[in-house]
Amino acid sequence: MLCGAMPILRVFWGLCLLLLCADAAMAAPTVSGVRVGATPDRTRFVIEMSEEADYRVMTLANPYRMVIDFEHLQWKVDDRTIHPEGLIENIRYGRFTATTSRVVLDLKGPAEAAKIFTLPPQSGYPTRFVVDLKPTTQKAFLAGINQPDRDPSFRLRTAQPAITAPPKVHGKHIVVVDAGHGGIDPGTLGSSGPDEKHVTLAVARELARQLEATGRYTAVLTRDTDIFLPLRTRVEVARQANADLFISLHCDSISNSKVRGSTVYTLSETSSDKEAAALAAKENRSDIIAGVNLDGESDDVSSILIDLAQRETMNYSAEFAEMLVPSLGKSVIMRTNSHRFAGFVVLKAPDVPSVLIEMGFLSNPSDARFMYSREGQSQIAAGIVRATDQFFGRFEG
Repeated sequence: MLCGAMPILRVFWGLCLLLLCADAAMAAPTVSGVRVGATPDRTRFVIEMSEEADYRVMTLANPYRMVIDFEHLQWKVDDRTIHPEGLIENIRYGRFTATTSRVVLDLKGPAEAAKIFTLPPQSGYPTRFVVDLKPTTQKAFLAGINQPDRDPSFRLRTAQPAITAPPKVHGKHIVVVDAGHGGIDPGTLGSSGPDEKHVTLAVARELARQLEATGRYTAVLTRDTDIFLPLRTRVEVARQANADLFISLHCDSISNSKVRGSTVYTLSETSSDKEAAALAAKENRSDIIAGVNLDGESDDVSSILIDLAQRETMNYSAEFAEMLVPSLGKSVIMRTNSHRFAGFVVLKAPDVPSVLIEMGFLSNPSDARFMYSREGQSQIAAGIVRATDQFFGRFEG
């Protein structure tokens, strides 16, 4: 605890769905191909799989999307063979929850499913799931939003993790470590190695290991597998626990491959620069990328920032960031103006000091090699642990 300097904290444990993930993967149908074909009046989307799978289809606006949820699938698809065309602008797929998979079709405009059907194996083809899309009006599209197709008994399980509180250990601080992105949301795509979601998870696990090894912390991972979590769920893992500290790990990317280095971000109503604002906008799109329905969600940052408790928390966050920058700098290259500010959704817990670390650029070969290596991941974690010791040491000394 911070000895009166911060609210009394409760304990909140991480994910308990991991066993379900392993069981579901063993029996899951395998996807071997994804194809798109277009004619002037129709676009056909096809998924080739080893066997039929239960599904539901829904549409979302702002932007136009079609979302297809399946019971968990194993994806063995070469992304280079997927070429969106016709009414489809982009295609994303992957794990959404521990027991479900999701496909998101970004549409070029309002469109509807003229037909949805499954073809049995025949003529050398495996089982095929088919969606025929045709153009429609905006009014018709909006009228059909969120209408599940086919089997109304199939309900997508919530992406909220099942949580069990561990016993409170006297004198230990609770540090929530958030591996950015995951599941259907890969984050920054790696040009020479794993995507961002895999790098952040690897570093998160190493950071949790090092924190626990000190004997001074209980480390809680928001995710410990390749699963999607909405941004506000990540916030709740810290918020509902009243954790001592929340650390969100990410990797950056930019068109200029020469740019490299780490940056630490904290929450602010006003971004420190245009680059910080653009990065926050990109990171805050994770829920849209994963096909989450954001209707009714409000941007509550303005009301939160008015609260005195939030302002105090922001001060603690900034204080930790100022310690984190030089500590990380002993392990990694830091960018100019290494502590920046922006309105990241994942940093909006009003009562938990929170930072977001862009560990480096996957678009830079040197940064990418460092983040892909176990040595690099260990050094990043060590830099964070040093700053964490310094931060809590202020309140214990």
